[in-house]
Amino acid sequence: MKATVLYRIAAALFIAFAIGHTFGFLTFRPSSPEGLAVLESMRRVHFDAGGRSYSYGGWYRGFGLSISATTFFWAYLSWRLGEMARTIPHAVGALGWAFFAVQMVGVVLAFVYFGPPPMLLSILVTGLVGTAAWFTTH
Repeated sequence: MKATVLYRIAAALFIAFAIGHTFGFLTFRPSSPEGLAVLESMRRVHFDAGGRSYSYGGWYRGFGLSISATTFFWAYLSWRLGEMARTIPHAVGALGWAFFAVQMVGVVLAFVYFGPPPMLLSILVTGLVGTAAWFTTH
């Protein structure tokens, strides 16, 4: 039961993060003239790949939305792992630990590239997922 609760708390945090990330990402506007110039350049500068023309701004938007989609999937996965931990805990096994490993990578990336809010959230969900994985295998 403990692992189920931990996975479900993690799922709720993933949903909150995905919503916050999506909203923040889509509404972000640089506050400095230099930042605005970079953003506008990303939208204007195009390159060809695979016979199509793309803008750096479009790729940036696509990658940002991809992060949102992935985080919503993590919420779903976390919820399902919580259900599995309740009904068939032995089936969680390596998947729970792999999920934990991916979240550990997220912690490192948050420390290298992002500020305190993503760092703290990454640490929190990683702790929840890791503890839940431990409960299902011990």
